[in-house]
Amino acid sequence: MRRAGERAVGLVLLLRLLAVWAVVLVLLGTAGWASWRGCQDAVLGGRERGTLTVASCDPGVCRGSYVPDGPDSASRVVTVDRSGVPEGGRSAEPLAVAIRPGTSEAVRTGWAGVLHAWIPFGGALLLASVVLGVALRMRRTAWVGAVLGVALLCGAFAANSF
Repeated sequence: MRRAGERAVGLVLLLRLLAVWAVVLVLLGTAGWASWRGCQDAVLGGRERGTLTVASCDPGVCRGSYVPDGPDSASRVVTVDRSGVPEGGRSAEPLAVAIRPGTSEAVRTGWAGVLHAWIPFGGALLLASVVLGVALRMRRTAWVGAVLGVALLCGAFAANSF
C-alpha cells in the first residue's frame, strides 16, 4: 500500500511538472508566433517600402503621407500604430516603413520595427519567468528569462525613441 501511495505522489508531481512546462511552452510559442507575424513585414523583402511623415494621431493610430521608394508608385495616406511612432507622433521626421500587403497599414522597418514587433515575446518571457520561478522553483532559469524579457522591452523602447 505504501509503495502505491509513493507511486501516486510521484505521478502527481510528474503531471504537475508536465502541465507547467506545457503552459510555458504554449505561452512562449503563441507569443513568438504573434511577434513573428508582426515582424515579417518589417524584415522580409517583397513588401512595398517608403517613408512616412506623420500628420495626425488618434489614441491608437497615427496617419500621415506615405511616399514610396519606387518611381512608379503614387503617394497616399496610410496609418501606423501609435506605439511605433517616436514621441507619440509629435516628431515631423520621416519614418522608414513597409506597407502590409493588401492594406493601408504601415509598419516601421529597421531595428525599431523589429524590436517593436517582438514586444509580445518580451512580455511572454517575463510572464513565463514568473511561472518557472514560482511553480517549478527554477530560479536561475526564471532570472535569465526575466532579464532577456526586460532587455527586449527596454531595447524596443530605446529604439522607438529615435
